[in-house]
Parts: sequence; C-alpha cells; structure tokens
Amino acid sequence: MKNYLLLPLALLFLATSVLAADLAPAKVVGASTIGTVTAKMLFDKGFVFIDVRRAEDFNSGHIPGARHLAINSENFTVGNLSAIVRKDQAVVFYCNGVSCKGSSIASEKAVAWGWSKVLYYREGWPQWKEAGLAVEQRQPHLGRD
Repeated sequence: MKNYLLLPLALLFLATSVLAADLAPAKVVGASTIGTVTAKMLFDKGFVFIDVRRAEDFNSGHIPGARHLAINSENFTVGNLSAIVRKDQAVVFYCNGVSCKGSSIASEKAVAWGWSKVLYYREGWPQWKEAGLAVEQRQPHLGRD
C-alpha cells in the first residue's frame, strides 16, 4: 500500500521540478535583479532598457524608448550591444516575464562581455503592462503606392 502513495508524490515532485526548470532564474551572477517598481524608477531616470524579445513581440508593444536587440538572433553581439550602451553605463534587460529566459541570458552575456551595471528585469513586459505603465507600439510601415 505504501508504494501506491509514493508514486503520486514522486510524480508531483517531478512535475514541480520540470515546471521550475522552465522559469527564468531568480538571479544572474554579476547582475542585479529588479522588480517593476524599481524598473519604473530607473525608466523615469532615463536608464537604457533593452527588449530582447522577438521582433513581432517588440513591435506589438514595448517599454517606451526601449531598444530592441533580440536574444535569439545573430544580432545579439558585443558590438551591437556596445552601439546601444557603453560598458560603464547601466543597462536594463527584459523579455516576456518569468517564463522567458531571454533577459537572464542577455544579462549573463553582458556580464561576461564586461558590462558592470547590468539590471535584470525578470518580471519584464507582462508585469510592466499589468501595472498600467506607459507602453509604446511600433507603427506599421505604410509604403507608397
């Protein structure tokens, strides 16, 4: 009878472990994890925000003034990051919240490449929107006829 009780517990533990593995890490070594309140404060102070989501996501809405540098592209390079922000400047990376690992990967790379003031906005775009903060959309390009 004890074996029948252990199986559901083992399955529950396994499912919990798999789900946790799909979440972005809470911390990135060498970076500071920030929440939405701090992100808004940094936004108000003019800090550089980099959206690392896909172009389609960025174009559908992003933090006003954020620069786009998709993590899942060949464009996320030390050279392209350097063109946006100097290594001694603070930089905030964000993506699609805790279920998106893009901002943690971008933060890890920036730290490895020598950026010293990396801010990892783990909650990202979903929490920014949910808080009712300002958003910006890229207008579709209308070509000439």
